Amino acid sequence: MNTNMTPAVTFRGVTKTFGDNYANKDITMDIYSGEILALLGENGSGKTTLMNMLSGIYYPDGGEIFIRGKKAAIRSPHDAHELGIGMIHQHFKLVDVFTATENVLLGIRGEGKYNPAAAAARIREICATYGFELDPSQKVYDMTVSQKQTLEIVKALYRGAEILILDEPTAVLTPQEADKLFSVLRNMRAEGKTVIIITHKLQEVLSISDRVAILRKGGYIDTVDTSSATELSLTELMVGKKVELEIERPSVKDRVLRLQVQHVNAFNSEGTQVLTDVSFDAYGGEILGIAGISGCGQKELLEAVAGLQKVEEGSEILYDDPKGKRESLLGKSPKQIKRMGISLSFVPEDRLGMGLVGSMGMTGNMMLKSYSDGRSLIAETKAPKELAEKIRDELEVVTPSINTPVRRLSGGNIQKVLVGREIASSPAVLMTAYAVRGLDINASYTIYHLLNQQKQKGVAVIFVGEDLDVLLALCDRILVLCGGRVNGIVDAKETTKEQIGYLMTNLKEENA
Repeated sequence: MNTNMTPAVTFRGVTKTFGDNYANKDITMDIYSGEILALLGENGSGKTTLMNMLSGIYYPDGGEIFIRGKKAAIRSPHDAHELGIGMIHQHFKLVDVFTATENVLLGIRGEGKYNPAAAAARIREICATYGFELDPSQKVYDMTVSQKQTLEIVKALYRGAEILILDEPTAVLTPQEADKLFSVLRNMRAEGKTVIIITHKLQEVLSISDRVAILRKGGYIDTVDTSSATELSLTELMVGKKVELEIERPSVKDRVLRLQVQHVNAFNSEGTQVLTDVSFDAYGGEILGIAGISGCGQKELLEAVAGLQKVEEGSEILYDDPKGKRESLLGKSPKQIKRMGISLSFVPEDRLGMGLVGSMGMTGNMMLKSYSDGRSLIAETKAPKELAEKIRDELEVVTPSINTPVRRLSGGNIQKVLVGREIASSPAVLMTAYAVRGLDINASYTIYHLLNQQKQKGVAVIFVGEDLDVLLALCDRILVLCGGRVNGIVDAKETTKEQIGYLMTNLKEENA
């Protein structure tokens, strides 16, 4: 770490409220040039809010921010850019039909600033300096997720960013892509840049950062040197109590066939084939993991089973219910499939767009399940209220009340409500997509425990995840998708993260 005496960023008593709730309260801390700082905290602890104030999206209600020792009023992202601050959000701000160069130039003010040839040359120079791989003439719609992220970082550097904030930068990257990103970030640190990473992956924190700042319930707790930290010590600082960090994997008992997926082919709305000859079996009493880089068909595969994705003629999906009856799921509506005992808990980028109503509280969102069953013309509230209270307590949902509209909750707490509700429905087949995306480590381990409970009850659990370490520790078998095809089904106890990463990115000849 090559820090200077003057901090690159200083927060002094910074406070931000939303209504009566403190998102950040009296934050005082320093961040130095030439360091990689990891920002840790549970869901709703105020990490993203604090960085949104630094990047000009929010303005503090109290306190002061200093940039390189000078007091700054950052009222907009443009103000942040002028101060050399750039933030890379989880969801990229790119125009698909534009080239890399056109996206970099988009929004830059000033007469004579639009010079594509000069911009392309500068982009190549930035790439050479830091070790990026990017074609300035490539269209965004032809890019991988990793290339899009690279473009966002290059865009910030092109605009003069000396302080770079990355929000969950490896959420959709393969291990190889994450290693490449970390190499670039180390090069940036060596050039004196300030890099701030918001992440929940503690292995990455220990691998890449110099120091770790911890927030808890909107307040600043401490900043520690990474060299003296462990996963356990960081977690205990985040949650404020002793915890155990070990994902259990109960042995598989009474394994029974629940789902047979045979030769499934599917196309998206644009006519692009997203699933090609996909076949696998799922068993009650085990957790089947599904790995693949973003956009390789995970979402479409689960939606095909749930009746949400149309499949082509010749495809077959068979369900064996607990009574031994076998039925085809093709031609059945999502409601019919759900009543058969197959539950899909899909956590998409837009958490409120699928499964939850943002204007309703937890109780109202629990009522949606029983109301849709059509058991009564009068909405029954006792059971949904009890379920809402149970999920709030077990998953530690941070909410002023179970009747507070869920859109007012943090993204991680919204996710807890959605996943908790689906697990509570006691299905025979439980499919979860990105169940712990954006959740802090304490909440994530609660979800892993609940999934293992379902497994021990004989439920067939299908778990689509992004963290390969979690897939290897939690699952019994792992199905790897590459380009919409099954590129292998491996025993999680016998394989490695590197082998899965290779299968995610290199299609076998026989599957091509």
